[in-house]
Amino acid sequence: MNEQQTMLNEMTQALFSELGHKATVAGEWNRVEELGLPGLLIADTDGGFGGSWQDALIVFRAAGYHALGLPLIEAVLAAHVGSQHGFDGRGTIAKAASGAIAEGRFNGTLEGVVAGEGASFVVAPFGQGLSVIVELVASSSIDHAMTVSGEGRDRVEISQGRAVALDIDIFSLGAFARSAQIAGALDAALAISADYVNQRKQFGRNLAAFQAVQHNLATFACEAAAANCAASGAAQALDQGGAAFEAGAAKLRCNIAVGIGTAIAHQVHGAIGFTEEYSLHPLTRRLLAWRSEFGNDSHWASLLGGKLCARGAENFWPDLTSLTD
Repeated sequence: MNEQQTMLNEMTQALFSELGHKATVAGEWNRVEELGLPGLLIADTDGGFGGSWQDALIVFRAAGYHALGLPLIEAVLAAHVGSQHGFDGRGTIAKAASGAIAEGRFNGTLEGVVAGEGASFVVAPFGQGLSVIVELVASSSIDHAMTVSGEGRDRVEISQGRAVALDIDIFSLGAFARSAQIAGALDAALAISADYVNQRKQFGRNLAAFQAVQHNLATFACEAAAANCAASGAAQALDQGGAAFEAGAAKLRCNIAVGIGTAIAHQVHGAIGFTEEYSLHPLTRRLLAWRSEFGNDSHWASLLGGKLCARGAENFWPDLTSLTD
């Protein structure tokens, strides 16, 4: 990290640790706005932070590590797009959009809108590699729903909302964001698990003294490291240009790590890992929800595998390394 990134990491780690998974837009959103974090990817000449995608990785990962309850990551991505097209206020992203745009107005449905209530606009996938940015008009109809982690994912019906079709792949950017969050949350779950087995005793010994427990945690550590490397590679690629392949590959690798890591975390904790008051479940429930968002395992495996086969064996390594260090 350079000096600016070190400061950004320290600032966000401290703030997100204080806010935690119970933070709400109504209660604590002003804290992140005061620091200018929603404008992380907006150019400094336009009043933003002027950050890179590797700066975004730091913030997104920290949000995942602390299971941040605020829709900050989504606001950062939405502002990155919306600021270029005259959309102000707190934006968010969605899983998909269906409908039509006529004369700059959108009529249709937005699915899986993250924390839609109170947002000013939404950026959503709108065809392969394309997106649409839609203003949430006062007449919008919102049906509230939640993931297994309790995070809002709304369905919004819109009539005559101001809209712009974009040649931007918000689905891939969402995949990168979830990868970074997964990497952070896996590290946090690993730390909690390692601390627990070093304190908990069974048969007169710490759990950490048992070889099977050591083996499982070593496997978990490898998966967490792989997720962090994958997210870092995608951030590097994004800073150098379009990175749909790298973002998809990172999401697939992180998805795999989620399945292995969450299983081991709960296994070494036993029954306490499932209790409401314990600090593990805000992480693992989010990990399981994020695994399915912006491309589950089968989606990315099929898409990426198809692209690699079409390009041929001779292009495999150059394609894999062209945009990363």
